[in-house]
Amino acid sequence: MRILHTMLRVGNLQRSVDFYTQVMGMHVLRTTDRPEQGYSLTFLSYGPESEQAALELTYNYGVEQYDLGSAYGHIAIEVNDAYAQCASIEAAGGKVTRPAGPVKGGSTVIAFVEDPDGYKIELIQKGTL
Repeated sequence: MRILHTMLRVGNLQRSVDFYTQVMGMHVLRTTDRPEQGYSLTFLSYGPESEQAALELTYNYGVEQYDLGSAYGHIAIEVNDAYAQCASIEAAGGKVTRPAGPVKGGSTVIAFVEDPDGYKIELIQKGTL
């Protein structure tokens, strides 16, 4: 067994696709528009779904905002250099909410960024776990 994808509901599909492709460097795998059912989907990933988990963005027609609740934590993405990735994200207009640095009480280098809908994304520097 393996995790196939994580689904996030978004308030503006194009804005979110732009963030995940232009700021986070993902690639669109496929899109589906279901007007009769009132929703659209876009699947994104860093590689083919046969090798990588994907992110499914779901836009429900007419819903521009969601309450993220208190149970959701974050998505974690491994990066080669968390410091450089934060600089790149900020240069592309992204929001870094916790700059890169060692996790409290440890040596793992992490950072946090936020997508346009407020979802948290943890960046974990490769080789520091």
